[in-house]
Amino acid sequence: MVNSDKVKDASKGALVVLFLVTMIDMIGFGIVIPFLTYLVEDLAGAEGVTEIGLWVGLLMTSYSAAQFLFSPFWGSLSDRIGRRPVLMVGLIGNTVFFALFGLSNTLMMALAARFLAGVFNAVARAYIGDVSNPHQLATRMGIIGAAFGLGFTIGPFLGGELSAPALRWETFQGTIFETYPYLLPCILASALSTISLLIAIRNLPESLTPEMRKADTSRTWKKQMKNMYANSKKMLGEGSIALIIWVAMLFTFGFTIMHAIFILFTGMPTADGGLNFTEADNGRIFAMIGVTGIITQGFLIGPMTKRFGSRRLLTFAALLTGIGLVLIPYSQSEYAWLHILSVTCLLSIGSGLFQPSSSTLLAQFAKAEGYELGVVMGANESLGAFARILGPISGGVVWVLTSNGTYPWDYHTAFHLCGLLMLCSALLSLRLSDPIMVDANGEDFAQEE
Repeated sequence: MVNSDKVKDASKGALVVLFLVTMIDMIGFGIVIPFLTYLVEDLAGAEGVTEIGLWVGLLMTSYSAAQFLFSPFWGSLSDRIGRRPVLMVGLIGNTVFFALFGLSNTLMMALAARFLAGVFNAVARAYIGDVSNPHQLATRMGIIGAAFGLGFTIGPFLGGELSAPALRWETFQGTIFETYPYLLPCILASALSTISLLIAIRNLPESLTPEMRKADTSRTWKKQMKNMYANSKKMLGEGSIALIIWVAMLFTFGFTIMHAIFILFTGMPTADGGLNFTEADNGRIFAMIGVTGIITQGFLIGPMTKRFGSRRLLTFAALLTGIGLVLIPYSQSEYAWLHILSVTCLLSIGSGLFQPSSSTLLAQFAKAEGYELGVVMGANESLGAFARILGPISGGVVWVLTSNGTYPWDYHTAFHLCGLLMLCSALLSLRLSDPIMVDANGEDFAQEE
């Protein structure tokens, strides 16, 4: 008989390792954000390419698209050979392709490196499911979510501070880091991924027993993609659940458009209406966004949900985020920092309130209406992935088409589009009612927050 205390201890130990691995991995991912646009501008200039926004959108979209396409493959493979080796392969892939991205000397090489980094996506969430009972799962997923938030705060700060080191420190002049100005943060990302790999090799046990590892014909890539499509189509026709999914899709679409255009705007010369920010400036901004998000989800979401309820909070969060996004390009250079920190706080607080509120409502409606939670959440994640794929490329295209025009069809346009999508999300959320639950006597009552 297996000692239950030992299993419990082992799962806690695995969770600590996964927290560290996930945080370090997200630091590596976030490191590239502050300089991605500048790297594209450098490579595009050398190749005579003028569609900067389009390429920024492509590089951002490629990572999400690769994750979406290959997650079913890794999931199926991990069922057969175990979670641990697939996690290791993912970390090795991160190590290699982060470094390759920093060494990119053409746009196609950079695009390939980003896509392949997305391909090597680990299976941390599946691992947590293996070592947690149903009562522990939500809490433990939340802990991993905190690791994401912390890593995403530290990563952009490091990426900004370490970009173009030859221009800031004499030690790097005349070295490979002068030829490849964004190699240093990429090398750090690779080093962190290597540390994650060593931690996992030493301390992370396999979560699937040999008896549990088997080829599941229902988990082939083709069948999983068909199941995702079928479940998503079904959920989009299911009343309140469909409404929440559409609300979340519109929100995600608008928010990820911002990912492509934010630094395109902040990096513009002040004479053209931008802020002339450097990579380090943008890294500090994204770090502040991360800190605000952590504070929001750590301290604000609980009291605000109790006071207002998830349904009202969802509408408020979408509107607050939309206001922040629309105001981004309306900055005067002399008040640039005050303005940009204020508006990014608005959108960061809004986003921090929106995500847990939408997940809570989705879970409540699934329970109230008798749907399997895994199917509902899976459909929501699949459709959210489409939004994350379409958002950056849409933002890049709109930027290319309008950024050189005259107001309002200029660099403001893409941010206006973000705000419009947030407004649509907020208005659609007004159609939601409180989920109706059933008590022990079989009588209906409105779900209290």
